[in-house]
Amino acid sequence: MKIVTIVGARPQFVKAAMVSRAITRRNRENQDPLEELILHTGQHYDANMSGLFFEEMKIPLPVWQLHCGNGSHAVMTARMMVEIEKILTESLPDYVLTYGDTNSTLAGALTAAKLHLPVAHVEAGLRSFNKEMPEEINRILTDHVSSLLFCPTFAAVDHLKDEGIEKGVFHVGDVMQDAAILFGEQSERTSTILRDLQLQRKQFYLCTLHRAENTDRKERMTQIFDALLEIATPACPVVLPLHPRTKHCLEEYCLLPLIRQNPGVKLVDPLSFLDMIMLEKQALTILTDSGGVQKEAYFHRTPCITLREETEWTETIDAGWNQLAGYKTAHILQCLNQSPGQKEIKEYGTGNAADRIVDQLMHEFNRP
Repeated sequence: MKIVTIVGARPQFVKAAMVSRAITRRNRENQDPLEELILHTGQHYDANMSGLFFEEMKIPLPVWQLHCGNGSHAVMTARMMVEIEKILTESLPDYVLTYGDTNSTLAGALTAAKLHLPVAHVEAGLRSFNKEMPEEINRILTDHVSSLLFCPTFAAVDHLKDEGIEKGVFHVGDVMQDAAILFGEQSERTSTILRDLQLQRKQFYLCTLHRAENTDRKERMTQIFDALLEIATPACPVVLPLHPRTKHCLEEYCLLPLIRQNPGVKLVDPLSFLDMIMLEKQALTILTDSGGVQKEAYFHRTPCITLREETEWTETIDAGWNQLAGYKTAHILQCLNQSPGQKEIKEYGTGNAADRIVDQLMHEFNRP
């Protein structure tokens, strides 16, 4: 069986790393090899946001490297589809494997579906029910053209059922749980980020901010950073890895000089995955608009405040590890002063989601 895996953004690299490892393990134990060919769209093209991840997580190098990281959503997705079509027409895989909810996900799924190639979607069924988010559009469309839908939660399975999708749907757990176990241990051995940034364990806040619904609106950014500047002190700083979009918007809104003047804010370039994991594990609280970071906060048992009005990961709210604060300063500060009761989330699995995905792919391929 031949698979073309399509990735283009940091969260996808992590998920693909776990499935690639599962494929390697399976191939060692079976005489019938599963061939995986990786296509990198170039959606994230910065070395810290792409190349370092492949090296650090030992992901097989891409067979195809596109350069589709610039332009509007339409321009980026169209460029990807043109190039992906050429590659899929030539390689003719048995499955096209897509991850998450980025433009790369949608471009790969639509192109494959129009070529009548089966699409397998990892992290299928997630819904924020906010169609102002481009990620929500990407998720919905990808799910509706996919043949195999690998869901990380039972809620995701229910969402697909509500939309009339029941065939080819599998609850497999969350590959990010697999990654948290593997790379969490590795980060303790290799990461020096706490020493590099002169941080004490559980004496700093970690913030990540990149979603267009926040970064593209000056009022939202102003209120979020008013809250961050309120809580930032030299004794308990706010560490903020700056996504390129976030940095550009802060400059445009003339907020960057004010932030840099605050001695309690540590602005850093995008970090390696292992350094990011270490910060997530040791932060007092995480503030984020990232779906992946919300889950990683739970995996590492760090309280999380989500800077959005909704989340795809509602079970993290129900379990008390996550709070929805939105963007208003007062709401963010209020959440920081609350301590909800916390419990385990069993549906994410025990670290074998990637193996279950590979097993199911083989099972479906070998079915008469």
